[in-house]
Parts: sequence; C-alpha cells; structure tokens
Amino acid sequence: MNEIPIPDVTVVIGAYEAMPYLIRCLESVESQTIGAHRIEIVAVDDGSTDGTGEYLEKFAARSAVPTRVVRQENSGGPSGPRNVGLGMARGRYVFFLDADDYFGDEALERMVAMADRAHTDVVLGKVVGVNRGAPRSMWTATKERVNVYDSKVIYTLSAQKLFRRELLERIGLRFDEGLKTGEDALFTMEAYLRGAGVSVISNYTCYHLVGRDDGKHVTKSGTYVWRFDSMRAMMELIHRLEPAGPKRDFLMIRPFTVGTLQQFGPNFLRDSEEVRRHKMELAAPLMDMYWTDEVARLIKVAERLRLAAVAAGRADVLVDILTYLREKTVPDVVGSRKGDKVFLAYPHFRHRSSGLSMSDFEVTVPDWHDGKRIEKPEVAARKASLSRRVARRMRRDVRRWKARMSVG
Repeated sequence: MNEIPIPDVTVVIGAYEAMPYLIRCLESVESQTIGAHRIEIVAVDDGSTDGTGEYLEKFAARSAVPTRVVRQENSGGPSGPRNVGLGMARGRYVFFLDADDYFGDEALERMVAMADRAHTDVVLGKVVGVNRGAPRSMWTATKERVNVYDSKVIYTLSAQKLFRRELLERIGLRFDEGLKTGEDALFTMEAYLRGAGVSVISNYTCYHLVGRDDGKHVTKSGTYVWRFDSMRAMMELIHRLEPAGPKRDFLMIRPFTVGTLQQFGPNFLRDSEEVRRHKMELAAPLMDMYWTDEVARLIKVAERLRLAAVAAGRADVLVDILTYLREKTVPDVVGSRKGDKVFLAYPHFRHRSSGLSMSDFEVTVPDWHDGKRIEKPEVAARKASLSRRVARRMRRDVRRWKARMSVG
C-alpha cells in the first residue's frame, strides 16, 4: 500500500456477511472522481463467514485506493467496527459507508468541496433508496449551512454522512457500543449539536441506500426493548446538550414522534397483553421525565393523544384511539365558547376519567382534518387578515392603473 500523508477522506466500512453487496460498495469507492490519492479505506470484517474478509484482503492487495483491513470476531453490532475504523482513520474527513450500499461517482468530491467551502463539520449528501425507502424531507434544496432548528436534518440521523474528523476527536465522539440499535442516531445528533454547522447537498445523489434481497438489514432487526434503550439515550443526550427552553422542546419532538410513537402504533393492537403491559412499563419513566406540556403542544393531535395516553398509563384509552384511527373515522371539529380554540373530538373527548385533558385535543400546530389543513384560530385569523389586505391592495392598484390609463 502506498503511504499518503493526510487523505481528504477516510471511508470506514464495517462489514458483516456482506457478500455480494460488498463488491459494488467497494467499486463505488474506487470510481470516486476525487481520485484514489485523496482517499483511504479502513475496512473491518466483523466475523463474517461468507467470504467477506477474504474479498476485502484481495481488494486491498490490488486496489489503487490505499486500504487497510481488520478482521475480528463478531462484535454483535455496527458500533464496534465503526469505532475501530474511526480509531485508525487519518483523513481530514470520515465517511461511514455501509457494506450493503454504494456511492454516486462524484459523492466524495462534492461533499469535501462543500465542507471546505462552508467550513461545516457535517455534510449530508442526498440519499436515495434502492429496493427500500429513504428519507426525503431534507433534500428540498442544496444549502451550505443549516442547523437542526431551521431544517429537516434532524429527521436523518443515520451515520452515512461526511464528518470532520477534527470535531470527532476533539469531543471524543464514538458510537455507543452498549446500544443494540439507534447508535448512529445518537452519534449524528451529537455531531449536529456540537459541530460548527451542517451542509446539505440535494442536487446530486451521493448515496444509494440498498435494501437487501435477503431482508437481512440491520435496521429491521432487534427487539422493542432495544428501541426503548435507544429512545432513552436520545432523550438523555438532548437534555444534556440543550438547555431548557423552546429549542430543547423542538428537539424532543423527534424521539417522541420518531421512536416512541412507533411502539404505540397499529402494531400495539396486535401485541399480546403481556407485551402491551411491558411496553407501557418501559415508557413510563421516559414519559415522567421528558413528556411536558410544551413538547406536547408542538405535536399534532392524533399523535399527541397516543402519547398522552401512554403518559397517563392508560393502555385501554390508547387502544380506543388506535382503533378509531385504524377505521379512518373523522373526528368532529369543536370550537371553544370564546372562539379562541379549536379541538378535534377523538375518543374520550371531555371524558375526565380517561386521564386525558382538554389541551390534549386542542389544535396547536398546523394539522389535518378530513384531508384539509386546519390551524389554531389566531393563525387562521392572521392569514385571513393578510389575504384581505393583499386583496384590498390589489384592487387599489387596479383602480390607480385604470385612472392613469383614462387620463392618458
């Protein structure tokens, strides 16, 4: 292997039973337009038995891309191999490439150029799914600098991003090997919050996220207990790094709506009574510690009601709400006597014995009702007033134009 002083990017590949997907993965690194002399690969075979390790060694022997291979006993998850690779990395940037996936040819060149130009610590290159879904809301525009509060990057917390290695070493950031799932979300969220900004590349597909034909993808594995461990770690991280206030409340939306809700969705109706009871027990300390009125008011009514039922410890109420949603019943819209509030009358509306409060049913953020957008009264009133002002201004401008034309 030819030694290079400081590569621009270290591509860390943790691989377990990765054949034949690994072949295309490595080919995509070799075809990078940034050039073999500006990158290196650190590949960690995590105890594979399908020829993954042998293929990595053959690749390292012949490739123009400097490649180091580590072969180790199976660690039980992606965190260990990634940490090993990160510890060996020499590049100014690090990219964690899953062995199932592959790059677009210009991915690293574009991401490095963006990070150097914008002086950001994390770069998101557009991701598309191959035989599987992929996040989409954050790819509306290419932006040199965003943060977690003014963008949708909080909804993509996978590790497949370009990270400035100086940040990772300065704050000692590593993947939590105690978590069986969600370790990448914890890692990426901390980089977002402690780094010097995030860049987004939306005008080029940098990363192809592959769904394996055999269904053996890590995100599909695991038990619900692991999910609760991941949620707890994320909530603790946000509270540790973000002071109390509106910004923290905003960040807490994610672990509640992308995490907690998944455990109390339609599948809950199919769970056994034992599993239902266990999930409620696991959720109870999280809801007691982190579920607040301020966070609740940032969430749509149907989602908020499910979480409120969990917070109240009422699995029976949750089942009623989930059954109502499954049947696609449309709730009545109910206004307050003063006309200053709007409520959606889902099951247990105005039933104090349910453990739910009136505020749980109140529309506090833009919501949907029978396929139409609905907002709280003061917002709707402001928009209506603005529309009337715009209409009056347009009519006035038309009158003035007609007056000038008649004089001419």
